[in-house]
Amino acid sequence: MPGGAVRSGGSTAGEVGSVGSVGEGSAGAGAGVGAAEGGPEASGGPGDRERLARAALTRVIEPGDERAGRWLRTYGAVELMRRLTSPEDAEDTDDPLTGVSAARLAGYRRRAAGADPERDLATLAALGGRFICPGDREWPGQLDDLGDARPVGLWLRGPADLRLWALRSVAVVGARACTPYGAHMGATLGAGLAEKGWVVVSGAAAGVDGAAHRGALAAGGATIAVLASGVDVVYPRAHAGLIGRIAQQGVLVAELPPGDHPTPSRFVQRNRVIAALTRGTVVVEAEYRSGSLVTARNAQRLGRHTIGVPGPATSGLSAGVHELLRGEAALVTDAAEIVELVGEMGDLAPPRRGPVLPRDLLAPATARVLDALPGHGEATVGDIAREAATTPEEALGRLYELHSLGFVEREGGGWRLASSPLRTSSTRRGGA
Repeated sequence: MPGGAVRSGGSTAGEVGSVGSVGEGSAGAGAGVGAAEGGPEASGGPGDRERLARAALTRVIEPGDERAGRWLRTYGAVELMRRLTSPEDAEDTDDPLTGVSAARLAGYRRRAAGADPERDLATLAALGGRFICPGDREWPGQLDDLGDARPVGLWLRGPADLRLWALRSVAVVGARACTPYGAHMGATLGAGLAEKGWVVVSGAAAGVDGAAHRGALAAGGATIAVLASGVDVVYPRAHAGLIGRIAQQGVLVAELPPGDHPTPSRFVQRNRVIAALTRGTVVVEAEYRSGSLVTARNAQRLGRHTIGVPGPATSGLSAGVHELLRGEAALVTDAAEIVELVGEMGDLAPPRRGPVLPRDLLAPATARVLDALPGHGEATVGDIAREAATTPEEALGRLYELHSLGFVEREGGGWRLASSPLRTSSTRRGGA
């Protein structure tokens, strides 16, 4: 069944809660993530009731809410929605929802009463989007590493298959108020990764995030934007064109249902999804208190690669990155070095070395003779031979070699360094 398929009929939140019973979705509290959530593992995919309940719960549960995640793991989506929409039954049960205050539980119930999942699914379908949840073929299994903080479901817009694209993906994140250097590095890394066949994941925010997305798109590559709002909400407004392009060529991802707007806490929680989806997180410019560092620390906790791009030691916008680099993060300067870390065995960055000068190609004995010539003026063969610790005959032969190569000139009976030293380019690039 497609990710967004549900039966129509205008069911309300209360009807979502009433379609199941405890026996249909319950399991012991110690069961693994997904074991009690409508049985997708057993059935091969979530059913209509499971999907509709999860769509409703995205209006009830804030991203990253581990307490609600434990309820979901324990009771399943259908039963949890039933309990939240039937408080009178929940109060009499032998197994009530615990771990939160009465006021907070009442807040969950108010949200559940106002949820209308079929309206949200219809809104998304009109935009060409879809809703996926655990057990769907498109669900990225690496999100299960988040445990009880795993998303309830994901609202998607765009033609790309999220699971397949996330298999070879790298997050590139950084400061919103970045410097020109940060914007340049974000775009360069985004383009470089795209050219090497990697999907660039970021948050569509101003600054480094937007630069990374644009770099990937400019290179004809693939990019995923994980939003802190609904997939139909453009934020920031200045990125309307960019977000529209990603929806057409890549995929927009959100935990929040259509119409929901971002908040500071939602930005923070969005970062855990970016970290979990990807093989590694690259941070380009970040202050000590930066959401990008939250993404990097999430990546570290999840066992993903944590990577930093250095900046000026005097720049406060690079201070957070440098702190990461003093820890367990790896330092990189280009896309090839990122791929060496996150890629397969043998995906090595090219060796780094300085330019090869003509003098470097001389035989050791010839180089010693060249070094024996004075910086100014002339010298006889005998003087040169003595300085080079060799015979006059050997020195004369080496001098003629150096003369042929343009290093020295003969002046009467003496020798001197060439007035116009041989100059060549460092290396030939691009096979030219």
